[in-house]
Amino acid sequence: MDWIGTAGWSLPRPVAACFPEGASNLARYAQVLTAVEINSSFYRPHRRSTYERWAAATPAGFAFAVKAPKSVTHERRLRDAETPLRQFLDEVAGLGGKLGAVLIQLPPSLAFDDTAAAFFRTWRALHHGPTACEPRHASWFTDEVDGVLEAARIARVAADPAVVSRAAEPGGWRGLTYLRLHGSPRMYASSYGPDNLAALAQTLARRPRGTEGWCIFDNTLSGAAAENALALLGSRRSATQRQTNLTDAGPP
Repeated sequence: MDWIGTAGWSLPRPVAACFPEGASNLARYAQVLTAVEINSSFYRPHRRSTYERWAAATPAGFAFAVKAPKSVTHERRLRDAETPLRQFLDEVAGLGGKLGAVLIQLPPSLAFDDTAAAFFRTWRALHHGPTACEPRHASWFTDEVDGVLEAARIARVAADPAVVSRAAEPGGWRGLTYLRLHGSPRMYASSYGPDNLAALAQTLARRPRGTEGWCIFDNTLSGAAAENALALLGSRRSATQRQTNLTDAGPP
């Protein structure tokens, strides 16, 4: 399954007409794109009832990724995190079966060490669902760290811009592929052209068979994220349909 969407569910004017009428922006968004990443959870907690309301506003087959709180990743820096993690997980449980991946984005200054490995053990004791980690310190991009992530069943985000070349490719546990596009050369603003989108589509297509693929556009500053997500979703659906047609046709 491809989960393709944006960070947040705003509908920029240039593409607003691509989304049918609905009771809210989220309801309109969810009729077209397949997933959304909730970033506001990074900055402040939301009531469980808020997550329940968001889940109820979306159709079956839609999924939410949720960003872990900065109180865990940036303030505690992964130390003594069990209590706030329990609170966060109790809140996001309001999404029910529509809870997709949890995103753990780390500060650029946080190097990999034993603290991170201990945190992942704590995390896995509390939550068994799909998880992606977006490290932003060069020390994370090694075979050793990929092994730690794989053992914890945590994917490493493939990000753009990439802090090192290896950061542009998925890593860690390959049961989940999570692409996160912030925009380049202007971070949060630049749009991705056809060649970039084709490369993203290929990355999703190459993931191990039977695994989840997520692609979230975070270049929301100029409204490019929704346009890029729509284009990528269209290309992936076309590729899937072509493959289905070939399969149905059988051998010549």
